Amino acid sequence: MLDFVYYPVSGILWFWHKVFSLVSGSPDNGVVWALSVVFLVFTLKALLFKPFVKQVRTQLVMQKLQPQIKALQKKYSGDRQKLTVEMAKLQKEHNYSPLLGCLPMLVQAPVFIGLYHVLRSFNRTGAASHVPFLSPTEPMSVADNANTANYFFSASDVQSFLDAKLFGAPLSAMISSPAAQLEAFGDVSRISIILVAVPLMIFAAVATHFTSRASIARQVDTGTVNPQTAIMNKLALWVFPVGVIAFGAFAPVAILLYFVSNNCWTLGQQHFVYGRIAAERKEAESSPTPGMTAPPSPRVAAPPLPGAKPIRAKRRR
Repeated sequence: MLDFVYYPVSGILWFWHKVFSLVSGSPDNGVVWALSVVFLVFTLKALLFKPFVKQVRTQLVMQKLQPQIKALQKKYSGDRQKLTVEMAKLQKEHNYSPLLGCLPMLVQAPVFIGLYHVLRSFNRTGAASHVPFLSPTEPMSVADNANTANYFFSASDVQSFLDAKLFGAPLSAMISSPAAQLEAFGDVSRISIILVAVPLMIFAAVATHFTSRASIARQVDTGTVNPQTAIMNKLALWVFPVGVIAFGAFAPVAILLYFVSNNCWTLGQQHFVYGRIAAERKEAESSPTPGMTAPPSPRVAAPPLPGAKPIRAKRRR
């Protein structure tokens, strides 16, 4: 149904797995597969860098317009149609587009679904393997699953992924995985999955919190933030991190790696982009306005020629 998303995502993951396999010489290594997932995230984030910059600039424009928006809301409180017209005029005047503010999020949603689907499709033996967006087929036997390709990945690649373990935990295993599904990974205990998944869940939640905190700290004066934004800020700071932990029990280890690497990249990207925009503004403020010339410097009398008698100014009586 979403093959136009699944194939590119699996293709990028396949590419990085081949790269790290050549470097390490061990394609079945869990660290190789984990790095492949991390660099898949980095690749997608790099492709979304320009839309992210536009999103930040759009948000800054919206924050700058808040006082004018509040003034319009107060002026046309009884005329919603006139308010809509004036708001559209204000946005057009400042080249503000609401779509640019949510474009990266709209793009990342299908990418996340694609990544989740591809990772879950490595193991289609569980009871949930027929759920939409998780796997396209009915539950398979362990033998059939190991001999079924997964988009860009051949049957041998699928078996390699199933054999790969990160500190004893299979990358597509979940804390809540049913026992029948764990059989596809061979001799694996649920404790080993918990010991890897729980630290990743906590780290992902902490990264989510600090990413949200960094974003909120760069907002304008909190006195101009509307109530809806204030509520969303609180949700982003506290509810979303808790949601990551709650969701982590039902997410494969590889998806937890996605959350950690995605939030770490976003945190660094925010620091870089906001710093760059601040430097641009500082440079624009320090540069002279076009059409303005610098004031003339005061004239200084030339020194007397060698041998000439210096001219002294006469004193007024």
